[in-house]
Amino acid sequence: MAKVTLEQWRMFQAVVEHGGFSQAAEAVHKSQSSINHAVHKLQESLGVALLEVRGRKAELTDAGRILLARAGSLLSEAEALETVAASLAEGVEAVLTLAVDVIFDYECLLGAVERFAAEFPHTRLEVRETVLSGAEELLLQQRADFILSARVPQGFVGEPVARVRFLPVAHPEHPLHQLGRPVQREDLKACRQIVLRDSAIKNPQDDGWLGSDQRITVTNVQTSIDLIERGLGFAWLPETRIRESLSSDRLLPLPTEESWERDVTVYLVYADADRCGPAAAFLIDALRSGLGPLE
Repeated sequence: MAKVTLEQWRMFQAVVEHGGFSQAAEAVHKSQSSINHAVHKLQESLGVALLEVRGRKAELTDAGRILLARAGSLLSEAEALETVAASLAEGVEAVLTLAVDVIFDYECLLGAVERFAAEFPHTRLEVRETVLSGAEELLLQQRADFILSARVPQGFVGEPVARVRFLPVAHPEHPLHQLGRPVQREDLKACRQIVLRDSAIKNPQDDGWLGSDQRITVTNVQTSIDLIERGLGFAWLPETRIRESLSSDRLLPLPTEESWERDVTVYLVYADADRCGPAAAFLIDALRSGLGPLE
């Protein structure tokens, strides 16, 4: 059982910060006698002198200096605890889980999370990056509050929020760029394809063109980009994730006669929209504001 109270630590801190008992009393709107009593009881309970009064000024002892630093951390934690409790009392979620398909605009996601962290510092946010049916699986397992995914699970309603264009790309010096003619599907079969593995565990699914005999399968979109930039293969990649690579000519779209680009719609899907509180609503608005108009 603690011998001292948080209020006593607060009074001690106030005396030090404001340079004396009378100054502290004025700053915290308490009588000087109550400040004196609190600090006296604190020292008596601890059995150690924290302050020495020299003239009109109270100065820290060596022990007081050490304990003041610890008391500051203690009081900060107590204030944070009270803030969290107040948020919970107002219906603010303690924890949120968002599952996001890796094709989603990365800069938009980071910007929304940054705004969210500033507005709701005491809500723990877990962002689960998924591939193909991974977000759908998390939603069905009730392990996500909402998802951003190209797949809408049966029985749920998805709100379209973005369209992502996939481009067939390879390194500028890749053999597919050296043909001197438009690339055909038969040409792809002779080259290595970089494929993203579905992050779902129970029922993983394949998607896209998988006609190449040679493949490297990875679980992270950035790994796919890095491999292709090293000339190790080709792939269809989301334009949202390769803008910088395209602008710096580290990747080039494959020249084709027919259009091999494909557009994928990303949907926002709630586990239960009625249960979303203010933190979830803020994060979703931040995500929407970072996206352009849906074409």
